[in-house]
Amino acid sequence: MKTKGKMIAYWTVTSLLAVSILLSGAGQLMKLGGNIELVKNIGYPLYIMNILGIWKILGVIAIVVPGFPRLKEWAYAGIFFLMTGAAFSHVLANDYGDYGFHIILPLFYVTLNIVSWALRPQSRILGNLLDKTEKRVQKQSLVLNDSVTPNTK
Repeated sequence: MKTKGKMIAYWTVTSLLAVSILLSGAGQLMKLGGNIELVKNIGYPLYIMNILGIWKILGVIAIVVPGFPRLKEWAYAGIFFLMTGAAFSHVLANDYGDYGFHIILPLFYVTLNIVSWALRPQSRILGNLLDKTEKRVQKQSLVLNDSVTPNTK
């Protein structure tokens, strides 16, 4: 995929993911809609909504702001585990919702999360940062070796 098209796809998917997760987290913190019923139906204590809501909002911030590639990796992983955990919790509690909505929605978020992670630009990839670090270390070791090695001329 061309760089410009990939960047447009990345920001489209990432924006959809960010808005969805942000609204979900805010809804949990404010205990809006059917959030209380959802949590009660799967047998979790209500205070879990505060924890999950904060994690979701922090995860969105980490993914959207520039820099911090290691933090972005953790945020993507956190959203993946959060949403797959939500889907499996609903399955294990036999709380499928209308037409399986309580399972389909979190798995849709998982899909957005994976696509956003896969499309992210080089500047947001941790491996790119590590490659630069390795190259810098190699340069430093070459300079150090040249300065330590006696001149044999």
